[in-house]
Parts: sequence; structure tokens; C-alpha cells
Amino acid sequence: MRTVFMFSGQGAQYAGMGKELYQNYSVAKKIFDSADEVLGYSIKDICFQDEAKLGETEFAQPAILTMSIAALEVLKEQGVRAEMTAGLSLGEYSAYVASGAMNFEEAVALVQKRGKFMAEAVPSGEGAMYAVIGLDTELVEEACKEAVQEGLGLAVPANYNAPGQIVIAGATKAVEKAAKLAKEKGAKMTVRLKVSGPFHTQMLQPAADRLGPELEKMHIEPMKIPVFTNVDAKEVASEKDIIPILTRQICCPVRFSDIIQNMHERGADTFIELGPGKALCGFVKRTLKGVTILNVEDETSLAKTMAKLQE
Repeated sequence: MRTVFMFSGQGAQYAGMGKELYQNYSVAKKIFDSADEVLGYSIKDICFQDEAKLGETEFAQPAILTMSIAALEVLKEQGVRAEMTAGLSLGEYSAYVASGAMNFEEAVALVQKRGKFMAEAVPSGEGAMYAVIGLDTELVEEACKEAVQEGLGLAVPANYNAPGQIVIAGATKAVEKAAKLAKEKGAKMTVRLKVSGPFHTQMLQPAADRLGPELEKMHIEPMKIPVFTNVDAKEVASEKDIIPILTRQICCPVRFSDIIQNMHERGADTFIELGPGKALCGFVKRTLKGVTILNVEDETSLAKTMAKLQE
């Protein structure tokens, strides 16, 4: 098997995430306790019970990273290794931690700042994101262009998640119009996402400008396994490329569907989602056939994942 670790992005969080890991695995408890120390507040309390704080980008991002790396440490303790890794948006930071390029403690402090910068980049109510389900890419892009032509502001694809699953983002009125046009063009469904801004668009440039200097302070090491980046869906060539990539990543569309395809072409046949939620497993199912797809939060959680890997 050639195994991939995939890491969840923002939007997958929920109150109670990681609690089972914390209670049952000492390596997971160590990650949560370490995050608490670095951040200066209890991230485990937020993960386990604070739905309101999890709705705030500044807290959601370190919470998701912490839960994801706790799950990673448990898999590693059980002898599960990956040959390559990637993450959706925020999840790319978890992927760099998994690759050995980033230290967890530095990463969790950084993503708290990233979340704060992103939340502050666009005033509340001025930006929005919609998932468009069941419409060809070309028609989604066409709907965005038509909304922009009406003078309503920016509307662009922000996440190419899987065939028939694209997220659009931009100025609220423009994105609302683009979502309406997408429905008229045959989309099965459009759903407004519960996020605080138009992520992965040029409207987030102020956040990228603030994040760049913080990224420059990071200690970046050579990657021990390949990481595929959201920016162009390709393997990151060198650790020297990580900081420029992550600076650009805030404003660039996420190309997760292409990442899945590219990893599969490199021989990946087992995809394991680490972190809250099961969205990434769904994207793989939409994109590939005949591969093994696992999730650490399936029916019996990690035990089920381990049993399947040992078959």
C-alpha cells in the first residue's frame, strides 16, 4: 500500500472533537496539553465543549490543527505511516507537521495568528462562501463571471474540492448572485458556508501581508515525506518553498481534487483522513474509484482504521 494522510480544513470542527483521543491515548493528551501551554488558554476545553468559540476563525484553526496532530500521533504510535500527505487549506499546516517540516508548537501558535488575520481582513458581512454541488466546473466559473459583470463585486471559485463540488467566494452580494445563477445553470444544490470571510480570494490579501512576516520566523526543516500543496496541487519541491507557498495560499484557490489525482498517479491507494469531519473522504470518493478510504472518526474510530490497515 501507498498511504496518504489527509488533514481537515476549517469548517469541519465540532464541539467534542478529539475528546476520545484525549481520554484514551497518552500521546494525544500530550499534544492537547502542549497546545494549551503554547496558546495560553485551554484549547481542549474549546475542542470538547465550546461551540461558540469553534465558530470563531481565530480559535477554530488552532483547535483543528491540535485535534489533527493528536490523531496523527496515535496512528504513528500504532505503526501507521504515510508515503505522502496533504491538507485542505488550513490542513496543509498539519501536513507540514506530519512531514517533519514544521514543529507542532510553532505551527499551532502560527495558525492562531493566521485565523486572527483572516477574520480581520474583511469586515463581517462583506464576504461569503457557497458550496455549489452537482455542476460542471466551467459552468460554475461562468456563473461567477456573470455575477462580476453585473458590478456586484468579486466572485470566484475558491475550492475545487472534487468533481461536482466547488466552493465559490467573494463579496457577499456577488457570491449570492453567482450561487443563484449556478442553480439556474443546473446545480443540484448551493449551500452558504458558516465561515467568517471569503477565504482563498484576493479579498484576503491583507491577511497574507500580515502572515508573511510571521511565517519568516518559522523554523522549517526538510520534509521526510512529500507534501502536495493547495496552491498548484503539486509536490512541494523543497522546504525553501514552504513559506512563499503558505503566504500565497491564503488568496489562492484550493485545488484539492487535483491533489487527489496527482497523489493517485504517484501510486497512492489508501487515503486516511485525520482531523474532524469526513469531508475529505467524500472528496476522494467523488474523485477516484478502487481505492481504500478511511477516517479516524469512523464507527469505532481509530480501532476500525487500524483493523482495515492490518487486513
